[in-house]
Amino acid sequence: MSLPKRVVLVGPMGAGKSTIGRLLAKELGYQFMDSDRIIEERCGANIPWIFDVEGEDGFRQRETAMLRELAEQDQAVLATGGGAIMRPENREVLKQDAIVIYLRTSIEQQVERTRKDRNRPLLQNEDPEAVLRKLFSIRDPLYTGLADIVMQTDRKSPRLVVRQLVNRLNPKTPRHKRKVYKEGRHHV
Repeated sequence: MSLPKRVVLVGPMGAGKSTIGRLLAKELGYQFMDSDRIIEERCGANIPWIFDVEGEDGFRQRETAMLRELAEQDQAVLATGGGAIMRPENREVLKQDAIVIYLRTSIEQQVERTRKDRNRPLLQNEDPEAVLRKLFSIRDPLYTGLADIVMQTDRKSPRLVVRQLVNRLNPKTPRHKRKVYKEGRHHV
């Protein structure tokens, strides 16, 4: 199996898309792109501000335009926002010439990883766990339906997840190279 043109990471907030994406891109020799960060850079404003001024629909329109642009990039790992999969047109764009990986994590892990993050507008309320549960019930089937690979991230270090993903993306890596890779002395 040869490596795909693009690897797209989907999943809920707190799943590790940005952290894992950065490490995976380095391992594959690809560029890393985070759609939310690029939107912020281009707007000169953070996502909570965009949500406040334009509403969620305004943000989602920006996100769709950004995903279309980023889908043109080859040899790239793309980390998407948690809600990017809500629009059917986004799902179509994300799967074109790409391997889609769903980084799946438990609600408990999401709560732990996002509890101090003020840059997540959907969680700025009295009961963020209830919001996460509701989002999971709606989005999990969409993530699963879109994904070529589902990778559980709970209680795994980002490096372990990346190692498992590299082995799934390129299982023909010679065994002796995989062993060296696991020991961290050589990049495949």
